[in-house]
Parts: sequence; C-alpha cells; structure tokens
Amino acid sequence: MAAAGAGAVAYGALYERNAFVVREHDLPVLPEGAQPITVLQISDVHMTPGQTRKQRWLRSLAEYEPDLVVNTGDNLAHLDTLPAVLDAYHDLLDVPGVFVFGSNDYYSPTAKNPARYLIGPSGQRRRTPDLPYEEMRAAFTEAGWSDLNNATDRLEVRGVSLAFSGLDDPHVDRDDLDSLPARADGAADLAIAVVHAPYLRALDAFNAKGYPVILAGHTHGGQLRVPGFGALVTNCDIDRARARGLHQHRTAGHDASWLHVSAGCGTSPYAPVRFACRPEATVLRLRPVDSPRN
Repeated sequence: MAAAGAGAVAYGALYERNAFVVREHDLPVLPEGAQPITVLQISDVHMTPGQTRKQRWLRSLAEYEPDLVVNTGDNLAHLDTLPAVLDAYHDLLDVPGVFVFGSNDYYSPTAKNPARYLIGPSGQRRRTPDLPYEEMRAAFTEAGWSDLNNATDRLEVRGVSLAFSGLDDPHVDRDDLDSLPARADGAADLAIAVVHAPYLRALDAFNAKGYPVILAGHTHGGQLRVPGFGALVTNCDIDRARARGLHQHRTAGHDASWLHVSAGCGTSPYAPVRFACRPEATVLRLRPVDSPRN
C-alpha cells in the first residue's frame, strides 16, 4: 500500500501535472443562421516563473484560432510571475477576450494542510492582497480584453452580439450580486456569465437572471480524483459531480443554463500534484441551435 501510494504521488507530481490536454465541447446556443464561434477558456494557470513547459503549451493554444478568449482567473502563483503569464498568453492577447479574477490573482499561495480541503472550502483570505493584480488588469485591458469583475460588457464576435456579466471571486467574498443586471441582456444574440469559483449563490443568480451559458473554474476538477468515484472535493459548495466539464444548472421556475467548469491547468506550488485529472484548457464551439453537430 505504501509503495502504491508513493507511486501515485510520483506519477501525479512528475507526469500528470504537466500532461496538458485540450478538451472540446459543442454548444447549440446561437440563434439560427449565426456564424459559429470558437471560445477558448483558460483557467487556474497558477503560474510560477520557472514553468516553461506550461508557458510553451499556453502559447500553443493560439493554434486553435479562437474567436474569443475567456479567462476565469487564478493566473498567478508568485510575486514575480506576471511577465511569464503575459508572455505565455502572447498571441491570445490579440484575440477578443474577457476575464475575471480569482483569489490567486490577489493573494500569493500559502502552505496549508491538504486534509483541510476534506472538511470544507479553504475560506476567505483576510490579509492584504500582495500580487500584482492591478498591473495584470491594466495589461489585459490594454490588450483589449474586457474586465468583468462585478461588471458587464458587450462584444461583437463574427457578427454575433454577445452580452457578458461577470462577478469577482465569490471564494474570497469579492462578488457583488447587486452589480448584476436585473435580467440578462435580451437584445444580444447570446448572454454569457463568467465567474471564477462556481459557488451556488453565483450560479443561482445567473440562472435566475436568464443567462444561457455560465463559465467558471476554481475547482481544479478536484485535482485528485479517484477512478470510478470522481473528485474528492470541489473547494466550494458545488457538488462533486460537477467539479469539471459541461453540465446544466437550474433554479426553480427557470430554464436550465449550460454550466462549464474548467479543471484548469495549474496547481498551487505547495501541492504540485494531479491525479486522474489532467491539466486542461477548453475549446467551446458555439453553434446555431438549428445546425448539425460537426
């Protein structure tokens, strides 16, 4: 048993955490006759300066020729890592994009007992933010990405009008539900909601306000998964069955929203292990409701 456990840890630390993969999902959510849109979702990069393999992989994602980039937060894991993040995103910063922040865009990671996650979410950080989040915000917005932290915006992508609403990170109580419009923008062709941590209060609010698509990250897909059982934890109050991937979210009296939770492509530097949960980015192919699946 001890040997098997040591082997699993070695596999997760030495191989799987660098075994990057791109997952693809098809979403029939655009109006009839609309041009299909390729969305690249990046989440939970948790970059440190020496992670050159991850940086090369992130740069390669431009090969998917996305029409839109959605960044769902937790880009940083070190005080000096912003240049590496911007270099890794490189060509993607030339693509229309939107972003929200996660707790690890504000607060550098700290060592903690991993067993704490089995009890409940890691909780709010009450110290002063120490990561260069304002510099990152400025770099993203100067590149043309829209800041959706407790904010809204509208973009036209391939002739399709997309309305966005976002929340700052609920995991550290930075979300402001009152900042959301009373209803999703019904004049747009599609309304998309964006948040880092998929806490139920955020998902419920987005669904009740009529957002057909919700994009989130934060969970790392559980980071450690047991084959046949799935994620052990989600580090928030979403259920384990929806710790990663494409699902639906519905509140009473409302149509279901598509919910995609990215498992992300990084780990905390204090827990650099993944098991049965490869680091990922996601290509979401939005297509008209009347079009055949490719």
